[in-house]
Amino acid sequence: MSEKNRQWLLRARPVGMLKESDFELKSSPVPTPGDGQALVRTRWLAFEPAMRGWMEDRPNYIPPVAIGEVMRGMSVGEVVESRLEGLAPGDLVTGLTGWQEFALVDGGARKLPEGTDPTAALSVLGITGITAYFGLLDIGQPKEGDVVVVSGAAGATGSVVGQIAKRKGCRVVGVAGGAEKCAWLTKQAHFDAAIDYKNEDVGARLSELCPGGIDVFFDNVGGEVLDEALARIARGARIVICGSISRYNLEEAPPGPRNYYNIVAQRGRMEGFVVLDFVHRYAEATAELGKWVEEGSIVWEVDVQKGFENAPKTLQRLYTGANFGKQLLEL
Repeated sequence: MSEKNRQWLLRARPVGMLKESDFELKSSPVPTPGDGQALVRTRWLAFEPAMRGWMEDRPNYIPPVAIGEVMRGMSVGEVVESRLEGLAPGDLVTGLTGWQEFALVDGGARKLPEGTDPTAALSVLGITGITAYFGLLDIGQPKEGDVVVVSGAAGATGSVVGQIAKRKGCRVVGVAGGAEKCAWLTKQAHFDAAIDYKNEDVGARLSELCPGGIDVFFDNVGGEVLDEALARIARGARIVICGSISRYNLEEAPPGPRNYYNIVAQRGRMEGFVVLDFVHRYAEATAELGKWVEEGSIVWEVDVQKGFENAPKTLQRLYTGANFGKQLLEL
């Protein structure tokens, strides 16, 4: 194949806010598949807040991306050439192929059923939807009538969390940035209420909307929003720690939450999780999510940028709050 394989490599460990100069664009020959492999042309890339942590050389749930290595990331790609049983040219597959235009995949890649929307496969039916499913149901354990508060509620994970909670008979309050996102949460995703952290007093609004306290707090943000929620938890509350995007690009770690002692006073439980803990149950989650999407009880948004050269800029959008829904890049 005469084409070149453009790749974004990690050039430097980020310090403070992620910069485009932390990456380097290079070209290499397009690889040739061996026995048990298929060559895939990347069509879509997905972006997760956790990617910032993958770039740091510190203990984490997976090894850091090495300097000079292709940046890690999920994708949907089209099979170009195959020596792997079950995959043929034209098939769409999803996997952790990274920021590159061509990649070799093996049995670890998942073939998408015919007719599957690639944007759904990377969002509501992908890792973000699966994260929402297990984080809420297994860690948060909502019960009918519970008050569930979700931070980062207009994001790819938070929006699905709230909609699953509604299915379970809960009252759901979302915290998001901006009037447009808050309106989408209440009008399209059918949250009971939304708080605009950019223009409203989060603590005062939580007191107003959750007078009996918060039974489940699903946190994607950390920082002040977490602290305000901890001050208002109900007896036996479950605090689910999924992410902490407010601190990912800080040069120094902020102080811990002031109101953590309320977990003792209210006999609450705070627990973190990683979706990889549930890999043996992914099929369960995708089957349920797929059914809910098909029947129209779960909606989702995607924020699509275009052009492989814009991968670093697209990742930055997650940390400035520019994205609305799942952040994707169409090549």
